[in-house]
Amino acid sequence: MSATSITLPAPRPSAGTSSALAAVPVDLSHSPVLGIIGVILGAGIVTLAGRLLSLGLADLKGNIGIGSDAGTWIPSAFNVALMFIGPFSVYLGGLLGPRRVLLYSAVVFTGISALLPVVHNYDLMIALLVIAGLTSGTFYPLTLTFALKNIPLRYLALVIALYATCIEGAVNFAPSIYGFCRNSLSWQWIFWIPALLTPVMMACIYFGIPETPKPQTKKQPPSFMGVLFLSAGFALLYAALDQGQRLDWWRSGTFTALFASGLFLLLCSLIRRLREPNFLVDLPYLRQWNTILLALALFAYRFVLLATIIIIPQSLSVRGLDAQQYGPSVLWTAVFELFLAFVGALFLSKGFDSRLLMAAGFAAVAFACLVNACYSSAWAPENYFRSELLMAVGQSFAIVGLVAALVQQAAFSGGLSAPQRALTFAAFFHTVRLLGGQVGVAFMGHFIADREKLHSNLLGLHVQSGSWVTDENLHQLAAGLSATSSGLMAATGRAAEIIGSKLRLQAYSLTFIDAFHLVAWTCAGILLLTALLRKAPMNFAQISLLQQAFISSQRKTS
Repeated sequence: MSATSITLPAPRPSAGTSSALAAVPVDLSHSPVLGIIGVILGAGIVTLAGRLLSLGLADLKGNIGIGSDAGTWIPSAFNVALMFIGPFSVYLGGLLGPRRVLLYSAVVFTGISALLPVVHNYDLMIALLVIAGLTSGTFYPLTLTFALKNIPLRYLALVIALYATCIEGAVNFAPSIYGFCRNSLSWQWIFWIPALLTPVMMACIYFGIPETPKPQTKKQPPSFMGVLFLSAGFALLYAALDQGQRLDWWRSGTFTALFASGLFLLLCSLIRRLREPNFLVDLPYLRQWNTILLALALFAYRFVLLATIIIIPQSLSVRGLDAQQYGPSVLWTAVFELFLAFVGALFLSKGFDSRLLMAAGFAAVAFACLVNACYSSAWAPENYFRSELLMAVGQSFAIVGLVAALVQQAAFSGGLSAPQRALTFAAFFHTVRLLGGQVGVAFMGHFIADREKLHSNLLGLHVQSGSWVTDENLHQLAAGLSATSSGLMAATGRAAEIIGSKLRLQAYSLTFIDAFHLVAWTCAGILLLTALLRKAPMNFAQISLLQQAFISSQRKTS
């Protein structure tokens, strides 16, 4: 008997994994490297675009000639559109096919990004940013859907690690990129960089991931209005949270109207869902223990990320440092994360439990925040270098473990058995990610503002006129400023302003210390959630071996 005629029996999957393995498509991507690059770029481009837009807001306002109030709606237009398209991408991806929606959206986003720097009309810019958000917002859920359905599982651990790291790493790279563009090139490159990267993503998606068939046509058409109500409701809630601090929350009629309208549309979506179920959406599939806990963990993780997105940059910017100057304080965190993504992928491929990886990550972030809680008003970016490696390990392992647990949950709960389940799963966690991020930003902004007022009042009790310490410092400063002032009264006024600015700086220092402690306690809460997660039936190493055997047996049978 020849060697080619010998057939070895394929390993038989257990009952708990047979349904997940049976859902894996036989015709996987024949160019997995291109597919991986496309998925990673899709996740990173939209994150980088949104962060660069926020950092370059002052340049945009100056280019158009608008004030601060009108300028706050520029990033809001982009982010609200991202929020809207998240749930709506389920409808579009299921109706037209994810690959087609991604490619068409990428073409439009590229054109809009190239055009935005030459726009000088405020209304036109808002409209174009909405379109840019609607098109790029499909990158998050649909690229993750591609990864779940088309990337071979032997590569999936690496894809998960790089996908998760690029989303969050782009946030930490953005300040340095923006500072370089503004000082060495021009501020217009905050739009042109995404415009140059998106065609690369399109080529990788086109050549690296095969066409997926459309869902079979049903007699009853999909419920367009139900998905529209849901998307619009979340978008209005996002807008309310985004503008809440500026509008003074419930004291503003605009905030109340946005919040109430969002809740009303969500209620309409629920009623529509109960009356006319949509075959493109499978909401009952999301009612599982691990799915709910992982959604809570992802929601809280977006708040944890504010340690490097808000707290560290603001703790340096209050001293007058710009983006390029405080950028190194978070840049090396992003650089380490890229390397640590491969380490996390190696752990997963060797059978490491994703829950333990996630727990180790959140524990490291908590310790890094406690180290940073020694902050003082004299700190420079170099003072954060000692905690950057620990922060990078924490953020990288936490998000890699979290996304790995999400993929395992999708596989073993039947999420790959039907296109509508994969789309629903990806869109749900995309919505949780965006909404969790905005809730975290709104809460942290409110927390910092309130704690600064509290500490200013408490410190102000010890800095009062009539106190010999205060009067002595005031007189010494006034004497030093008298030579460059118009008179004694002017010198005394300038001295009082200096003392007030020092007082505010110390109040902010105490506020940032409180914020670091808050993030550390949030990590402790996520560790409790991690302990409640149920273990997946198999790890990535076992799944990969069984998938290869299963696909081989399916091909021989056919």
